[in-house]
Amino acid sequence: MATARKASRDERIPAHPDIGTIGLQQVLEALVDPVRRRIVGELYAAGQDLACGTIDLPVSKSTATHHFHVLREAGLIRQHYAGTSRMNALRRDEIEEAFPGLLDALIARHHPE
Repeated sequence: MATARKASRDERIPAHPDIGTIGLQQVLEALVDPVRRRIVGELYAAGQDLACGTIDLPVSKSTATHHFHVLREAGLIRQHYAGTSRMNALRRDEIEEAFPGLLDALIARHHPE
C-alpha cells in the first residue's frame, strides 16, 4: 500500500524565473491580456502581497489560476504561500530595474486615477 507523501514547504513554492532571463517580448505578451493587466494594476495599487482570491476577476477560478501562472512565468509576480493562501507580489523593483518606466506607463494608461 502506497503512502501519501506530504509536500514539503519548498515544493509548494512555485519556481520563479530570474529577472535577467526575461525578455521584454515575454513581459509584453503577458500584459496584452486585460485580466492580467487588471491583476498587475491591483497589485501595483495595493503595494502589498495579495491572495489570489482577494482580486476580483471576471473569470473562473481555473482561468484566474492560468493568468497568475502566465504572470509568474513572465517574471512579473512572485508567489508564495501564507498558510493555505497563495499570495502574489508584484516584482516592482526588479521590473523597474530591467524595464525602466514600464509599470508606471502601464498603470498611467490603464488606471489613470
